[in-house]
Amino acid sequence: MANAGLKPVAGLLLVLNFCMYVIVAAIGGWAINHAINTGFFIGPGLALPAHFSPIYFPIGNAATGFFVIFAVIAGVVGAAAALAGFQHVRAWSHESLPAASSAGFIAWTLTLLAMGLAVKEIDLHGRNDRLITMESFTIILSATQLFYLLAIHGGG
Repeated sequence: MANAGLKPVAGLLLVLNFCMYVIVAAIGGWAINHAINTGFFIGPGLALPAHFSPIYFPIGNAATGFFVIFAVIAGVVGAAAALAGFQHVRAWSHESLPAASSAGFIAWTLTLLAMGLAVKEIDLHGRNDRLITMESFTIILSATQLFYLLAIHGGG
């Protein structure tokens, strides 16, 4: 590719994004496990409450369930996109760019969706430190993933 000067930048952003996506997925996995273990249980012969939500999380607020689900999806897709990105940074050729770019773009759009839900969760208040960490990483990832995409496209 023509501009090999952006290769170290893309590599650094790729490692940073991979680590952050894994952390987001791990915290999201913890939140889902916590919700399953301490979620809503109903006894036999009792009816569901009127405002029952199947995405109920005993931690956080009304947006937590949606945020956690989409953040976990974005984290897993982002980590998988980073694997395609590692191959592209290693090869740094026009042949490997489409796979890295399309996977990175899909991860970025899912991250933007999770970021929107993170902003809504921040607006509603009432969350713990792990959720605050996951929100922060999701918001940061929405920018760093975009910079990574610009770096790999700037190299061609």
